[in-house]
Amino acid sequence: MNISQNVMAVILAGGQGTRLYPLTIKRCKPAVVFGSRYRLIDIPISNSLNSGIRNIGVISQYFASELNHHIANTFHLDQFQRGRFDFLCPEETREKKVWFEGTADAVRQNLEHLLASPAEYFLILSGDQLYKMDYRQIIQFAIEKKADLVIASLSVPEREARRMGLLKIDEALRITDFFEKPSDPHVLEKFRFASGPRLDPHYLGSMGIYVFKRAALVSILQEKGEDFGRQIIPLQVKKGKAYSFFFGDYWEDIGTIASFYEANLALTKRRNCLDVYNEQMPIYSEPMHLPGPLIEKTRVEQSILGQGSTIQASEISHSLVGIRTQIDQGSVLHHSIILGAVNSIARIGKHCLLEKTIIDENAVIGDNVRLTNHRQLSHFDGDGIYVRDGIIIVTTGTHLPDGFTF
Repeated sequence: MNISQNVMAVILAGGQGTRLYPLTIKRCKPAVVFGSRYRLIDIPISNSLNSGIRNIGVISQYFASELNHHIANTFHLDQFQRGRFDFLCPEETREKKVWFEGTADAVRQNLEHLLASPAEYFLILSGDQLYKMDYRQIIQFAIEKKADLVIASLSVPEREARRMGLLKIDEALRITDFFEKPSDPHVLEKFRFASGPRLDPHYLGSMGIYVFKRAALVSILQEKGEDFGRQIIPLQVKKGKAYSFFFGDYWEDIGTIASFYEANLALTKRRNCLDVYNEQMPIYSEPMHLPGPLIEKTRVEQSILGQGSTIQASEISHSLVGIRTQIDQGSVLHHSIILGAVNSIARIGKHCLLEKTIIDENAVIGDNVRLTNHRQLSHFDGDGIYVRDGIIIVTTGTHLPDGFTF
């Protein structure tokens, strides 16, 4: 199969991202910065391009303009490279409503646009997950099984199973049952299996990555149901010809502030994290043409420093510093993430102390500021400053004055 001609990647990037609030206060979740220089949307697009897929549709909804602007500036496919991007946002016609009600509804409302592609297979992807996958493998699996639907899946423990769709399969890898985000212990028991040396209970969880044969997608979207996981996938499983493709590498769904924080800091140790240093499968992002970071008399340990940064800090440990960040003398960063700045400068003043803190884009921190969560709050909403899961978040564009303490 010529994958560039016969496969279309459809990236669902329309979620409001309420669980990642306040990082989504002025942007959609796929537009959030990750790893000091990327945005979450770069992951599925890079995977698609690395897999030879050149026909890509991005379905967005909340704060779509910033996301689409980033994609247009980063990924340049045209008639000479034999590829194209389709930016699909809610639009009102006489025949249909404006707002998407769920993942399946988003695809259904854009089906006319998608079917303009000659693709025989549609690869449905999420815009806010971390992983690297050669999609040619799952497409080839779908062809070999003559499947109408293939779901990428992985083994997960019970604490993860409750927030995922769970699969039961037979020896031929055919899906025999599916249940989205179970909370009932009896349902969990039905889907569990034992694995590992201690026979710990595990589950086969859906990654939210689907391969649909063209005719099957058209047919199943004629059924009622707004969401793939809750309604459409169970219906397709009952129809048959649905299979599970097992994925055994790193994968993370960025669903909460805690998962975002931990996935970023894991990059500094290069263990159980997204491999951003694999040049065979690069992650593409917007070219900034910035100089390397300038570091003066700073002790740096297990940290990533972004391009265009000027750093005079005393110490930076187990932290990420985004692009265009200025950190003045005497400041100390521990277990913190600075998302940097788009067009201006993100500044951390003199003699500041930041611990377990996320500083969103374009924020300015004055001199002698201490952000240590000294009251040990797990949740807090304030003016430009929040706490989620014990992590301090300073929102985009916030200016904290000299001497501020939290």
